[in-house]
Amino acid sequence: MKGHPQSLNQHYHRDGFVSSIPILGKGESLHHRQQLERAETALGHSLHYFNKVHTVMRSPYELATHPRLLDIVETILGPDILLYNVTYIIKEPNSRTFVSWHQDLTYWGFDGSDQVSAWLALSPANSHSGCMQMIPGSHLEGIRDQETSDDPDNVLLQSQTIANVDESRAVSCELEPGEVSLHHGWTVHCSRPNLSDDRRIGLNAQFIRPSMRQTKSDHDSAMLVRGKDTFGYYRQDVAAQSWLEEDAAQQLAIAREDYQDIAGQANPSSTPSIRSN
Repeated sequence: MKGHPQSLNQHYHRDGFVSSIPILGKGESLHHRQQLERAETALGHSLHYFNKVHTVMRSPYELATHPRLLDIVETILGPDILLYNVTYIIKEPNSRTFVSWHQDLTYWGFDGSDQVSAWLALSPANSHSGCMQMIPGSHLEGIRDQETSDDPDNVLLQSQTIANVDESRAVSCELEPGEVSLHHGWTVHCSRPNLSDDRRIGLNAQFIRPSMRQTKSDHDSAMLVRGKDTFGYYRQDVAAQSWLEEDAAQQLAIAREDYQDIAGQANPSSTPSIRSN
């Protein structure tokens, strides 16, 4: 989907997502993929699903705060924007890993739903490589029950799964490198295994309004990336200053532990709603 930001905003509020929005050129996309894989070599492991990577690597910070991306997020959230989290979500070639049908906000502890998830492709994300699938309008249908389990192939922390999803309604969000999709935290979505011969690499950035409180922790953190934060509910994350910080491994381990402490149980007090701007 390509168009004026206000038009994208209207589609977002109607469907709970928008997709195929160009942010980067091919050369830029390749550069940022190379930065990721260079860091993985330095650290000695994949950076799949590590939290707060923008605080230890410059590349994900630059992607999550790209002016074109923030312009679109601003049409949805308004002028005051916190960057809550940034993670790489990577499916290795011909792997069995998948993401089950779920709603993000069930587990994140916020007292509202003024949030946007951006998923920026650094390699082709299509039906063959396991792109995301969305259920249009599901963000307006309320909280769905999610059953937890321990499936080693499920990317989600608790393998949380919504049963009886009408998959005939699903829309595939296919992305070329440099394109982004954005979805609401109550939108029901999933992704299938990567059957291609290339890694399926996406950068996931979570944006929230400063007015949203964290109900499951009093030490959560975020980063102001536009406007003002007059509430002060979050400790301030600090952007990486170098391509890879010297203490990156230690900081990533701390961020992962903090995230799992917060997201390790459902937040039944959350109320699904969506606000127009």
